Amino acid sequence: MRILVTGGTGFLGGYLIRQLAQAGHQVIALTRSSASHGPLRALGASPVDGDLASTGPPSLPAIDAVVHAAALFRFSGPREPFFRTNVDGTGRLLAWAKEAGAKVFIYISAAGIIMDEAGTPVHGADEQAATFPDHFSAYLASKAQAESMVLMANMPGFRTLALRPPALWGPGDPFSRALPQAIDSGRFAFVDRGDYAFDTCHVDNVVEAVQCALQHGEGGRAFFITDQEPLTFRQFVASLASIQGRSIEHVRSISYGMASTLGRMMDAIWSIARKSGDPPISRSMMRMIGREFSVSDQAARCELDYVGRTSRAMGLRGYG
Repeated sequence: MRILVTGGTGFLGGYLIRQLAQAGHQVIALTRSSASHGPLRALGASPVDGDLASTGPPSLPAIDAVVHAAALFRFSGPREPFFRTNVDGTGRLLAWAKEAGAKVFIYISAAGIIMDEAGTPVHGADEQAATFPDHFSAYLASKAQAESMVLMANMPGFRTLALRPPALWGPGDPFSRALPQAIDSGRFAFVDRGDYAFDTCHVDNVVEAVQCALQHGEGGRAFFITDQEPLTFRQFVASLASIQGRSIEHVRSISYGMASTLGRMMDAIWSIARKSGDPPISRSMMRMIGREFSVSDQAARCELDYVGRTSRAMGLRGYG
């Protein structure tokens, strides 16, 4: 297949391009910068200049499918850029995909779009759970709105699906990279000791789900995808810390209520001071990682033939 991939210079996008190319697909990567051409070609993609924030369509060749992995992800910051990139950009890409002849459009959504604002724990939820398109988290709100747009675009000859991975991990992921310094500096703290179920999805398993969705699955549907082995947030952090020579034995813990309050305060300080980047703690961050979050991916396993072949042990070995 000739597949257009967005977000190819990001963590997930790089894995997608490499593995799709190795599987024999012809991969085209949308990029905003000519400086990315070399790295994208090294991954196995043919770069095409185009900006999802621009109204002008790129010069795309005929394509069979689109995998939309590009997104603005931050825990904090003004709302408008999230919607301009994640919602408006997705709308433009849908139109460009149809014009280029794509028959399949796979949107990499986010499992967290079913998290409410109150911090209610999520246990074993399936795809019938409500989403929150007006969430206080601009990221989650924009991803929920974009997913809805993609699923509504499904029609005969243009099959659209959304994949909802929870916490992405694998060699090079931002959380793993930042964890050693956060532990060493004492900035990292658990919420309620991290003793709650916390679903994850290794990057290779996301790629597996994409490859399944290219061939299977009813259009207009969203699918959760997770790793096979359940674990707690504390166990997840401990495993990543251990392979990087760190211990969580002396990491402190705070309550969810305190964490959320601190996050609000830090968000306000960053906003008033107009500081760049995310604060060390934010309300969105605490909502996303500070409560139980587990979902069922049975629909993906039954309807997409998704397995999640990369086990946790296999994934951790990849860090070496």
